[in-house]
Amino acid sequence: MPVSFDLFGTLVTASMPDDPAAAVAAELRDRGVAVPDDWASAYRTPHLDVPEAAEIPLPAHVAAALRSRGVEAVDTAVRRAVIAAFDPDVSRRPGVDAALDAARRRGPVGLCSNCSVPELVPRTLVRADLRGAFDAVVTSAACGFRKPHPRPFETLATELGVDSAALIHVGDDPDADGGIKALGGRFVDVRETPLSALDDVLGGEPCR
Repeated sequence: MPVSFDLFGTLVTASMPDDPAAAVAAELRDRGVAVPDDWASAYRTPHLDVPEAAEIPLPAHVAAALRSRGVEAVDTAVRRAVIAAFDPDVSRRPGVDAALDAARRRGPVGLCSNCSVPELVPRTLVRADLRGAFDAVVTSAACGFRKPHPRPFETLATELGVDSAALIHVGDDPDADGGIKALGGRFVDVRETPLSALDDVLGGEPCR
């Protein structure tokens, strides 16, 4: 019985900037990048033509927003600015250990997270002392699409060596995490089922 988890809002809480555009702008300036006067508008506007539900890595979006205002910036500077702007304090949510233990007793365990910021998921796992806790980790930026699109779930299932329909996905967003249901899998909403109670709702017999 494979179980996968969402990360942000499900296993951890993470402090994110109240104003992402302003946070990115400050980090760009620190790296010598000229920030347009109407940066807030440029940041909020899509600039790349991508399929519906496709995930654009945030540095690519930021670089395109700068170009739309005639600003060319070195890719490494943009990437580092984005990473620095989203550098959160992280804490585990109650019941994480119990939930992971319950999942491990039943089969492989994965992580499936919507995240467009490079390095944010691995950094968060380290800070939450969850590095190495999963048999496979899939992010939307890496696979190219955001939940509820099937691609993240299918990619995770492949890496776990299971069928997508066998996945039980635990998350806090019925719209995004609930996308597993379209593949025949099961969604467990942590807003209704606390992590500490996951063992009671997983069902099945633990692996011996």
